[in-house]
Amino acid sequence: MLRYLSMAVPEKWPAPSTLPVLQGDQVHVWRASLDCEPSKLRNFETTLSEDEMARAARFHFSRDRDHFAAGRGILRTLLGAYLNKPPASLKLVYGPKDKPALPIGDPRAHLNFNLSHSHGVAVFAFTLGREVGIDVELIRPEFTGDEIAERYFSPREVAELRALPQDLRPEGFFNCWTRKEAYVKARGEGLQIPLDSFDVSLTPGEPPKLKSADSSRWSLRSLEPAPRYVAAVIAERNDWQLWKWAWLP
Repeated sequence: MLRYLSMAVPEKWPAPSTLPVLQGDQVHVWRASLDCEPSKLRNFETTLSEDEMARAARFHFSRDRDHFAAGRGILRTLLGAYLNKPPASLKLVYGPKDKPALPIGDPRAHLNFNLSHSHGVAVFAFTLGREVGIDVELIRPEFTGDEIAERYFSPREVAELRALPQDLRPEGFFNCWTRKEAYVKARGEGLQIPLDSFDVSLTPGEPPKLKSADSSRWSLRSLEPAPRYVAAVIAERNDWQLWKWAWLP
């Protein structure tokens, strides 16, 4: 069952009293905290598959294990609500880059979804009949050096990043990172897509842009799910509206 506490949520990410109906021209994005009470975490664990529990157990630190279990539990809770199915009954398959999906042949497989989490904050995207990718990152200035940018970004992106004032570079760096990750995840091809083979814009405050061989196929949006976090969501075609919601246990 979904429960919400709307008073604690900023206006931009409202917590609806009932699950919104997902329409074909919409992309629903949910944000959530992965820091759960022990009783709630145990409830999530009862919904996970054996494979998901095994993957959670491979994390060295308990905080990482708990965040993985909470993320998959929240995903199953939301999926179950959209599909009107018990969360534990859902069977998921995983493609490259760990992208989850409903099995091919499942009559509900037209519901596409993606998730990402970083340092305790998770985002989940849901669509009907269109591929979708999402990514979130905590802005960490210590990881925004030229060496990392030159290794993973295109020359055009590196030039745009260096042109930013010093105080905007951390946000610009993670704008670039999340937008590139969202695109790769939407494509579902993982590392088969070189990260320097396409361009995204990264300047804070400007609309996000994608320049790739198939850029006409996609529409990219930028998100701010929490203070000091940036995120990006990309979905097929440009005929969709973005709806943002907050999930609270």
